[in-house]
Amino acid sequence: MTEHRMTLAIILFPDVEELDFVGPWEVFTMARALGAAIDVFTVGWREREITCAKGLRVTADFAWVDRPEADVVLIPGGRGTRVLAQDDAFNDEIRAYLAAAKWQTSVCTGSALLARAGFLEGRQATTNRGALDFLRAHAPHTYILNQRFVHDGNVVTSAGVSAGIDMSLWLLGHLFGEDMARSTQTHMEYFPEPPYGNPV
Repeated sequence: MTEHRMTLAIILFPDVEELDFVGPWEVFTMARALGAAIDVFTVGWREREITCAKGLRVTADFAWVDRPEADVVLIPGGRGTRVLAQDDAFNDEIRAYLAAAKWQTSVCTGSALLARAGFLEGRQATTNRGALDFLRAHAPHTYILNQRFVHDGNVVTSAGVSAGIDMSLWLLGHLFGEDMARSTQTHMEYFPEPPYGNPV
């Protein structure tokens, strides 16, 4: 009997914030290299060719029309979420894609897209500390917390940019055990000690 490999889809879109998706990508692909039974792929909305918020150009593994289903779906943030939050076609299609997954996750303002798809109703969630009002506008029935990441049921949201790494390490530990998460963190040398400290 073959081992079931989990699959994780990262959604990319125009003006997506680079580290929002590259951080989680690093966590889960590093874990895969260390033996975790997980495969990670990117899905572009709508095309494969994506220009990110800071100008990085990337090619997603799949265009939206060719997307495989996934056990975990991750929606990053960035300026592009402002446009997609108002895009009925995107919201309808992402809702069905998220519903087919076991886990719905987001980084930064990607949480507003989870909210628009109906996955934050009555839940606790977070987003970038500078976008709490943006999330509140799209999630009036959500308990919004100013934390690095928030886990509520099968939904995990994180604060801005680098916080996606923290959220991904937590989810990795939940799915594959603390030893795998600690090993991944060590191999990434992810022990943040910023030169200018942590502003309150």
